[in-house]
Amino acid sequence: EIPRLEDSGLIVRVPDWWSGGRSAARPAVTVTVESGEQRKGMGVDSLVNFNVDVAMGGEKLTPEELARILASEAPLISLKGQWVEIDRAKLREALAKWQQAAAASANGIPFHIGLRLMSGMGGGVAGEAEELTASGEWTAFAPGAQFDKLLAKLRDPARHLTDASPVPGLRATLRPYQRTGVNWMHFLSGMGLGACLADDMGLGKTIQVIALLLLRRAVRTTPRPSLLVVPASLLGNWRRELENFAPDMEFLIAHRSALDASGMKKLSAGTHRALTRDTVVITTYTMLGKLESFSTIQWDIAALDEAQAIKNAGTGQARAVKKINAAFRLTLTGTPIENRLADLWSLFDFINPGLLGAPGDFAQSTARMAKSPHGFSPLRRLVQPYILRRMKTDPAIAPDLPDKTELTAFCHLSKRQASLYQRAVNAMAKELSEAEDGIQRQGVVLASLMRLKQICNHPSQFAGDATFLPEESGKYDRLREITSHISDRQEKVLIFTQFREMTAPLADFLATIFGQTGLVLHGGTPVGKRQELVTRFQEPGGPPFFVISVKAGGTGLTLTAASHVIHFDRWWNPAVEDQATDRAFRIGQTKNVLVHKFVCEGTLEEKIDALIRDKKALATDILGNDDGAARTLTEMTDADLLQFVSLDLRSAG
Repeated sequence: EIPRLEDSGLIVRVPDWWSGGRSAARPAVTVTVESGEQRKGMGVDSLVNFNVDVAMGGEKLTPEELARILASEAPLISLKGQWVEIDRAKLREALAKWQQAAAASANGIPFHIGLRLMSGMGGGVAGEAEELTASGEWTAFAPGAQFDKLLAKLRDPARHLTDASPVPGLRATLRPYQRTGVNWMHFLSGMGLGACLADDMGLGKTIQVIALLLLRRAVRTTPRPSLLVVPASLLGNWRRELENFAPDMEFLIAHRSALDASGMKKLSAGTHRALTRDTVVITTYTMLGKLESFSTIQWDIAALDEAQAIKNAGTGQARAVKKINAAFRLTLTGTPIENRLADLWSLFDFINPGLLGAPGDFAQSTARMAKSPHGFSPLRRLVQPYILRRMKTDPAIAPDLPDKTELTAFCHLSKRQASLYQRAVNAMAKELSEAEDGIQRQGVVLASLMRLKQICNHPSQFAGDATFLPEESGKYDRLREITSHISDRQEKVLIFTQFREMTAPLADFLATIFGQTGLVLHGGTPVGKRQELVTRFQEPGGPPFFVISVKAGGTGLTLTAASHVIHFDRWWNPAVEDQATDRAFRIGQTKNVLVHKFVCEGTLEEKIDALIRDKKALATDILGNDDGAARTLTEMTDADLLQFVSLDLRSAG
């Protein structure tokens, strides 16, 4: 039996959206949202209507009862066998403004505006009346009978779906939660609504998309290509997965590394034969901007892997992606929110344009919600039907996955590190005092933070002297301590660093501990060689350690031979760290995974650690229930910034 989606936290029942815990003994303006003209299923092009009445306890008042309420001057009135509290001024104001809004929208409003009204986000159709709605006292929403049936498909789509297993042409057995994911995406695609598959890393988003591609191909009557936009490092991964799980699915990699100049020219001109067939075209975010013809093609599915790549709506690749025309738009990301709520807006601007409103309006709405006692509840209610998120830590999802334990590995600074660190802070203070506001100041801040992080890693990284003496770095001491135990137990470890220049020195140092060489992967490693390195590491008896630059190898690799993960330095973004950890902690892992996160005590790294926790809390607030916020360092005052990076000698040495 397919699990009910509302049991996963995805679905929120409509009565919860508008009841708000109000007393039944207080009449309120009731805005009833009803289905209207349906142009394309239940997508953003559909139209809905709304009617305005006054009700109490869910029961509509007659015109005579309403007239008696408004005519009376008493603060309490007997109505339907009970005493009712009346604030005629507020009730009359709300009724007048909503009636005016309904008259102005007599021809219907877009479907997504109706959903915004139901969620409490406001639809921008009633002006000041929506402010009364936000108070929850004098306005309530209710779905009409037909609209309620449509909403039921969003609340509980499992009841309306046929099990997608077996999928024609799929050479794999889907897990139960994966079948649910395929069904969910297929259902939304039939309604003309976009989706965000936000499963945790390692739960098989790729296989679910392949199954969806096969399902859509089976029901189409006219051949039509689909488009996958992926990071360059994942081209090989998608090729292997399609070859393994859908061998009869035709696909084309639209990238210079896989296609000759003639083929690329035909793609750019829109004349390649693959564009008229049931072909899966795979390209990169960078290449998409150069293939202008892709924006003129009618794709069946347009899916973005690692979709956080379009989190900044103003970038060229985000703009290029949003020019794509597709029957179904899908984003794949384990991190719908990385740093700020604007990340979520940009994702939804691709999958369901207009649902979250204009960027300025969205910013104002979320700012108000941040100060509201209800927090981000309206936003959560609005986006949850379109986000399917399952976690590896949920025993119902992956009962056979071992545990993951995360530890903070505190490190002391060496004398040379402490001296260099203090000098760097002093230099930063001087540069800030001389810098002009704006870009120059931002450059000083970012350059100074980078120098401090380099010093925390090893003085030689900062000085560029290439010596990398182990005794000059507290992190090297801690690394020796941890990896010696790993070596004694004959286990394997992944070591992540954000700095390419640290990969070789770390590998040289670790070779002295393990008694043999390991593997290194960074941005300069040829794409064709990366799978060879993965295969070597995964083999029993293969190299015991793998040093990886997190930018190059933090996604798309399966390295379950490792049962230890070490983050030698901390990335600003918690989602990037989690993705790197999930190279080992994913389906196929049979051992418990121990994660060590290095932090130099008394330095900015301790503050970064706290900042990372805050950023995680912000994402959880929208996708879960906790509160959180994040603050970028470049926005701090000079005094706050210097306090942030200052060296605490009591902890550091």
